[in-house]
Amino acid sequence: MTSILHISASILGDYSASRDLTAEIVAKQVALYPGASVVVRDLVDDALLHLSPAHLAVFQGAVPASPELGQDIAQGGAYIDELFAADVIVIGAPMYNFSIPSQLKGWLDRVLVAGRTFHYTVNGPEGLLPKGKKVFIASTRGGIYSGASPLAALDHQESLLTAALNFIGLSEVTIVRAEGLALGDEAKATALSQAKAEIDAIRA
Repeated sequence: MTSILHISASILGDYSASRDLTAEIVAKQVALYPGASVVVRDLVDDALLHLSPAHLAVFQGAVPASPELGQDIAQGGAYIDELFAADVIVIGAPMYNFSIPSQLKGWLDRVLVAGRTFHYTVNGPEGLLPKGKKVFIASTRGGIYSGASPLAALDHQESLLTAALNFIGLSEVTIVRAEGLALGDEAKATALSQAKAEIDAIRA
């Protein structure tokens, strides 16, 4: 049975374009793989603590200093388990100040772990996630950052996320992008319509 991991990171709730698009992508995947199971991770509701010296002490063998810290570290381990279990990973990634939300960066900090999701070899780092997993990123942003845009050099959103995923072995990444969402109602409607058409065209 196909397992789908659905990750949301927007703080906008029902007003979020990335949440809207990830829901569409998940629905498309369920239609393509009837009977698929879906695990939902809302990184806003499920926010982890920022990494701290106390975290590093536990990673090096110390006992967690508090139940809260122990639960937080266990949650980070669950994120890795979910990645390994998923056949399809759907990530909502809005652009906040030229990059990804801090909640999504926190998720990356917990799943990029040497010895678990990648390791170093004589030929450089190598991802440890099994081959063949599909990743879909719903990328949303207020301005235009793609192609020949003068703002292209400020895109540390898609570039960071795809680089991190590639680093741990997730190389089959499809980006569904809706940009220019802050350029007026017509521009927003057009961008979302185009993104949803791309989603509809996805095939197994």
